[in-house]
Amino acid sequence: MTFEVWSVYMATVLLFMSTPGPSHLLMISVSMSNGFQRSLATAAGDLTANALQIILAGLGLAVIVTNSQYGFSVVKWLGVTYLIWIGVRTLLASFNSNDSESKAKVESLQSLWLRGFITSAANPKAVVFFAALFPQFLNPNTPVLPQIAILGSSYIVVDGLFLASYGRGAEWIAQKIKSHYKAWIDRFAGLSLIAAAIWLGMRTNEK
Repeated sequence: MTFEVWSVYMATVLLFMSTPGPSHLLMISVSMSNGFQRSLATAAGDLTANALQIILAGLGLAVIVTNSQYGFSVVKWLGVTYLIWIGVRTLLASFNSNDSESKAKVESLQSLWLRGFITSAANPKAVVFFAALFPQFLNPNTPVLPQIAILGSSYIVVDGLFLASYGRGAEWIAQKIKSHYKAWIDRFAGLSLIAAAIWLGMRTNEK
């Protein structure tokens, strides 16, 4: 793979990332409610799911995922339901808890990781996306797996940087807001989760 081909690929990925998706909305929500450092666990969960999706695409399993309509729908709607449940729970808690209670309710890193993983894994079409994107930049005359490794790792690095920037920005905004506005931060976090779920639900109906 030449540097020119890789550069075009990176430009394509950057354009794709320019519009915030459900994982970015989730990162904003978690960072505002749990802080940037803890939100990195959510980013790790998201990137873990991406890595698995890239591996599936690289192994040529996109066709299997595409043809498994029942499994596709189950995974999608489980993810949507999970996000809505977390979003509603966060939203309701913002009306019933004071600052001391909010500080006591710190989610475990495992829970934050799982939230990121499920959000990303709830989009099985990502496998198809990677399977459709990678061939445009592959050279069939050279070993394919090393090229997929380069493309996949580059995507994960860019996605990780975007997630981190969204998380850091969300934490900065939260810190600038006075403590008595904490309930409103939680409400925004809950609404962001619900918005991410709606985003995924709308994508479910895409052909």
